[in-house]
Amino acid sequence: MNRLILSLAIAAAGLSAAPLASAAPAPPAAITRPAPPVIHYRTATIDGVNIFYREAGPADGPVVLLLHGFPTSSHMFRNLIPLLADKYRVIAPDYVGYGQSDAPDHTRFAYTFARQTDIVDKLVTQLGAKRYALYVMDYGAPIGYRLALKHPERVSGLIIQNGNAYEEGLKEFWDPIKVYWADRSQKNRDALNFLVTPDITKFQYTDGMGDVARISPDNWVHDQALLDRPGNRDIQLDMLGDYRTNVPLYPQFQAFFRERQPPTLIVWGKNDKIFPEAGAHPYLRDLPKAEMHILDSGHFALEDRLDVMAPLIRDFLDRSLK
Repeated sequence: MNRLILSLAIAAAGLSAAPLASAAPAPPAAITRPAPPVIHYRTATIDGVNIFYREAGPADGPVVLLLHGFPTSSHMFRNLIPLLADKYRVIAPDYVGYGQSDAPDHTRFAYTFARQTDIVDKLVTQLGAKRYALYVMDYGAPIGYRLALKHPERVSGLIIQNGNAYEEGLKEFWDPIKVYWADRSQKNRDALNFLVTPDITKFQYTDGMGDVARISPDNWVHDQALLDRPGNRDIQLDMLGDYRTNVPLYPQFQAFFRERQPPTLIVWGKNDKIFPEAGAHPYLRDLPKAEMHILDSGHFALEDRLDVMAPLIRDFLDRSLK
């Protein structure tokens, strides 16, 4: 009897221990990473025209207004926006006739820098952006600076990338365009048709780049498809012709820099033939505290130097926009 009781006790002990020996290991602790910011693709109606814009970031965050160049759109900022939008409210509009915004016929809409500035001004006002840092590039420079002349108190900072405000920056590339400025004949207008061709669109993205393998061909395919829309060539020629109205404003832009001294970061692709490096250095005459970084890149420097530019931009904004 004692042997039977002892055997049963040993068996019971073995059964109770078995689950412990075969228990599955505890799952590893969950790895958490911040989710990427959500980007919204929206449209607002300004003066009867539908204006497309990208928006991301906290509604109460400091505003960064991204102003694109020719011949692109807010698409040029698609990779930068997520790197800023965790903290900043980022707004990137498409001008009338560009990107996903309406493109009314040039006989029904005045494609001028003054009109484009007015549209952008009404958009940011409608969106409640009462103060903003401006990222200006190419056409975005005169549009941004015209906006600054209208509302100097709203500008919290400047990020300048291959955007001109000095006559030193208008070199050989502009010679045929200056001929059209001086004589608005159809002959001189037709002579600018090459500026909206596939070869020149690709050239803007690839010429002078430190590493062309970093440049997605989607860029020039996307831009050229929009340039090839019926009537868009005339829109672009109107804008090229009206660029002349920015040059007489350069002294006013420069006076804004001197008088307001906004915190300024200059990041410039030095190999750009459209807005060459010669246009970057004069800014320091009027903005002596500006931070300047001359990069081994071309016109659309964000396409091959985002890894360098984004940290510079983020650090600048974190220090400048309190």
